[in-house]
Amino acid sequence: MKLKPIDIEKIENFLDRIAAQTYPEPPTPIHSQITKQMWERVKAEANVTTSFEILDVGCGQGVALEIFQSEGITATGITLNLEDVRVCQERGFNVKAMDQSFLDFPDRSFDLVWCRHCLEHSIFHLFTLSEFYRVLKDQGFLYVEVPAPNTSCHHENNPNHYSVLDKSMWSSLITRSVLLSITCMI
Repeated sequence: MKLKPIDIEKIENFLDRIAAQTYPEPPTPIHSQITKQMWERVKAEANVTTSFEILDVGCGQGVALEIFQSEGITATGITLNLEDVRVCQERGFNVKAMDQSFLDFPDRSFDLVWCRHCLEHSIFHLFTLSEFYRVLKDQGFLYVEVPAPNTSCHHENNPNHYSVLDKSMWSSLITRSVLLSITCMI
């Protein structure tokens, strides 16, 4: 499929409207606690060392970046929210304003893509996942945590959640995105 200039303009306008709906994400005690717990599990599973380079997708105001930095690990954060970018940069973190679906990094740049509660904000979830795999190094590790649908929190009703899917659908999309990424990089 080849997009016409008018198609590209429509997509860009739509993405601008989506980006304008983002909100700052200051740390909360529960968010910080869960992030630390999940980091310990991921660190052990992925055998993380200080030589790792991590991409923190949807970094908010730097909860995970602070953990990575405290352990001497190089990390880059991305977020669409300009307030979060400002706060992170003031804290000395390497953070860029960037959409998770359009990663401005070369192929195979990161040892770990950390995406905690951000993928559900993607309107292009399969495309976004294929981008994650594109920037992962060979033998890289992907960590994705998303909210479950139909819980008491009703994440599917959040106006910024576009992809609140069940576990089997996410598993299927992850498998398909790996295959798409491999064929796109060949």
